[in-house]
Amino acid sequence: MTRVAAIDCGTNSIRLLVADADPATGELTDLDRRMTIVRLGQGVDRTGRLAPEALERTFAACREYAEAVKAHGAERLRFVATSASRDAENRDEFVRGVLDILGVEPEVISGDQEAEFSFTGATKELTGRVDLEGPYLVVDIGGGSTEFVVGDDRVRAARSVDVGCVRMTERHLVRDGAVTDPPSEEQIAAVRADVEAALDLAEQCVPLREARTLVGLAGSVTTVSAIAQELPEYDSAAIHHSRVSRDRVREITDWLLRSTHAERAAVPAMHPGRVDVIAAGSLVLLAIMERTGAEEVVVSEHDILDGIAWSIA
Repeated sequence: MTRVAAIDCGTNSIRLLVADADPATGELTDLDRRMTIVRLGQGVDRTGRLAPEALERTFAACREYAEAVKAHGAERLRFVATSASRDAENRDEFVRGVLDILGVEPEVISGDQEAEFSFTGATKELTGRVDLEGPYLVVDIGGGSTEFVVGDDRVRAARSVDVGCVRMTERHLVRDGAVTDPPSEEQIAAVRADVEAALDLAEQCVPLREARTLVGLAGSVTTVSAIAQELPEYDSAAIHHSRVSRDRVREITDWLLRSTHAERAAVPAMHPGRVDVIAAGSLVLLAIMERTGAEEVVVSEHDILDGIAWSIA
């Protein structure tokens, strides 16, 4: 057994996993898994820089995570940073802050590396299941980017594209500094156009339609599952490996795009930090299902964070 700590810092959230890894059995035993919405990518698509307030929110979470890592006695720690910090001119400021707090330098990984970690984390426990045929298409819908990975026991092809729930919301669903509530048909069409163009890019190197099982990762997908199940609160056990049909995803997306902030916030399983970006994230998921012809999405709570943990186990 090796006790490892993995941190995944994305555009919308930062997450920690402390786990005991057993390479012999392929099992991760969670000791601490948590998520904080920090919106590190606030305004990056527009300014090209990480905002001071976004950096401070992220550093505050890092200080909390440093205490947890120390308390659990993790032997190894790896900090991976994704879309927002790839894009930012002032990412050196982010790197220095993380190094000061956690004692490790954040690795600003490429989209392809991100895709491999996501695939490993999502599929390691699916191998051998007769009800879920390979090849798998793993789709990780993040805040700033979406990763597409096709493979069986290993990655065959991967591509990261710059569409995510935060980026699409900020680019198309904001007017006069506030999220349009609800968005106009023109705004929705603009999101759709960006997503379809991104899917065209992804399909140039990833055979999206060859997969037999679609596996969806990250907060937009897990929240759609929670809504589909009408959960009274966010329940990881109920969400993990749940299945949501394309028709149900379409119903939920239509409702999210028509709803007001107050109506979305009233959903019991909705994290407050997702209220304004969930409609765009759901629209990305629906467009993927329509493009690939997937009748359902298998929702996984195990994702890039688990892949990072395995990489250091």
